Amino acid sequence: MDINQIIKHCSELMDKSVQYLQNELRGIRTGRATTALIDYVKVDYYGSPTELRELAAVSVPEPTQLMIKPFDPGALSEIVKAIETADLGLNPMKEGQTIRINVPAPSAERRKQLVVQVKKMTEDARVAVRNERRDANKHIEQLVKDKTNHVSEDAGKGAKTEVEDHTKKHISKIDEVCKNKMAEVEKL
Repeated sequence: MDINQIIKHCSELMDKSVQYLQNELRGIRTGRATTALIDYVKVDYYGSPTELRELAAVSVPEPTQLMIKPFDPGALSEIVKAIETADLGLNPMKEGQTIRINVPAPSAERRKQLVVQVKKMTEDARVAVRNERRDANKHIEQLVKDKTNHVSEDAGKGAKTEVEDHTKKHISKIDEVCKNKMAEVEKL
């Protein structure tokens, strides 16, 4: 790998860390109903754990309500059981061939717990970005030490500066995502 490939690879991995955080934060409950709350709930479907989004159409008919319409009506009770055991604080109700879930607004105590959870997830994402920076810097140092690559120390320093710039940019993006999610959680 040359320096440009190392920097590009590092930036791509940092982008993935930010994207992963955004996907994870979608699953944190606020007062509004969103399909992301239950998309990744695992349902025991004929003996194999399957994500809910693969078994049913999930929609939001009202701002505080979710509706689940299974593709296979035989999976109705398994879906209800999976949502109840997922510990999301949701109470699914069967209505014929569909399931309705009213999404209550979280209590003040639960909101505090959610904010702590958001902060922890954010810190994990920051650590992932910093780890990518560390790995990229190691690769750059190895290229500079290995004289067969003809990479000067100045080029190595410039590459490390570029990696640091990517790191700062991704950390600030993570902080912005965190700030927005915390405001959403704390909003009544």
